[in-house]
Amino acid sequence: MTSAQGTDVVVVGSGFGGAIAAYHLAAGGARVTVLERGPWLRGTDFDHDYLLGKSYTRVFDFVAGDGMSLLGGNCVGGGSVVYFAALPRAPRFAFERHGSIGRRMWPAAITRDSLDPWYDRVSRVIPVRTQDWSEVTYSGGLWAAACDHAGRTANPVPVGIDAAKCTNCNWMMAGCRFDAKKSLLMNYLPGALAHGAEIRPLHEVQKITRTDGGGYRVHYSVVDDVDYRVHTDSGTIDAKIVVLAAGAGATPIILRRSEPDLGALPSAVGKYFSGNGERLNTAVINEDRVREVLGLDRGDGIAYEANQIGKGPVVASWDRLDETLPEFSRFSLEQLYFPPGLGTILAQAATATGPAWFGVEKKAMLSRWRSWLTIFQMTEDDNEGVFGPPPPTGNAYRISQQMLGRGPLRYDPTPNTLRGWAAADAEVRDILERDGLATVLPWTNDVVGAYTVHPLSSCRIGDDPATSALDERHELRGHPGIFVTDGSAVPGALTVNPALTIAALAERAMPGIIAAARARGVDVRYGAPLPDDAASAPVTAR
Repeated sequence: MTSAQGTDVVVVGSGFGGAIAAYHLAAGGARVTVLERGPWLRGTDFDHDYLLGKSYTRVFDFVAGDGMSLLGGNCVGGGSVVYFAALPRAPRFAFERHGSIGRRMWPAAITRDSLDPWYDRVSRVIPVRTQDWSEVTYSGGLWAAACDHAGRTANPVPVGIDAAKCTNCNWMMAGCRFDAKKSLLMNYLPGALAHGAEIRPLHEVQKITRTDGGGYRVHYSVVDDVDYRVHTDSGTIDAKIVVLAAGAGATPIILRRSEPDLGALPSAVGKYFSGNGERLNTAVINEDRVREVLGLDRGDGIAYEANQIGKGPVVASWDRLDETLPEFSRFSLEQLYFPPGLGTILAQAATATGPAWFGVEKKAMLSRWRSWLTIFQMTEDDNEGVFGPPPPTGNAYRISQQMLGRGPLRYDPTPNTLRGWAAADAEVRDILERDGLATVLPWTNDVVGAYTVHPLSSCRIGDDPATSALDERHELRGHPGIFVTDGSAVPGALTVNPALTIAALAERAMPGIIAAARARGVDVRYGAPLPDDAASAPVTAR
């Protein structure tokens, strides 16, 4: 083990919560070290295939839990590199939710109105824009036409994509080879580097301990670039401030592993996990009926068969995001492209005895995957996830050299969550099965349980110490100087893609974190200009 090094601030993770913290602290004059578990890739490193060892398996982390599996980013830039760049703001009612605790989950200081200025800041940096109908892919247009046919509305999704650079290759989920997706590699991270921040890829944080001077010591392992099960070195860094942004599936595990050294943690650490109420439905399109009922034709006689062309989510139906509806009945329905692999495994086929994920019918269904339409449902779940004892290292027991692991999350959906899923399933069927346009079935939960690409709430902010691990400033209760700014701080499901909300909350937290750093002797100021996206070159390893 190397001897302890020192810095002002250690940021754990480089996704939305970590990159924003790293930028503002470095731009304010603090010495900042970012420890990122995954590799550091640039645009040309992102491959257009799903083979083991290519960028797809290198930059994803798929962890199967008990009843819930998590898919997240594992690279410099975190989830911003592998997400679909959908950046809506959370609806107003999301901040007023009570969930199962019987009172408002969010801190009183945070409402949609109070968060809007922070949304605005992030939207200038990325920048966020609403797509025009002329940019909508064929699959998005089909979803919009089906919604209209069923008496519903649909709208283009706000995104962080440079339309001039987008080639419609639809490999967005494996990282953008053309730098069209405005990931954090294009803005906050190069801005942090320009102000002297250090980013260390393949550094997996294991625990945090205290130093004699009242600061913290961050313990890490260096991960092999090919086989993530292998640790090639280890070390420690001392800091006055620690910002945890390792993701909702890793941050509580780091804290739980640290508890014997740090002392008692808030009881809410690792509890109240939310999968953002997510669920997927696969619709196998009847192309003849699409042509006859909706009048859609690509001009080559093929009515649909275009799922592999275009980009990720471009059109969503927000009709059920109605604050007058009761909780657990509100949701959004978003068309997206989910690539072959996990999607084809978990998609169910209709059989005489019910849904099945293998068999003759499934084989026939797979032969038509180009005619699939995937609908992504984001509902209101009940924060029922709980993390058990942490594994010896990392956030999971590694099953393969990359991507796959088995984690300590237990998720048993309550009747509230199940009711929300059922309502969303019924809405998708009513839209897409109307007049024989498609056959719709949800993804099975039988193989890996439920699943989420937007894990939230495992160390959430709040006013009630009994049900929140962090105060409204994102500081860990009872442990001054430790902050959490990733998705685990979000109190509950948002019913929309959460990236912009996570980023806005991180921006909002920065004045308080910088004030805490100053109180702990760090020479840092708040108020640096936002990073200039237009002037920033893509961040590359150095």
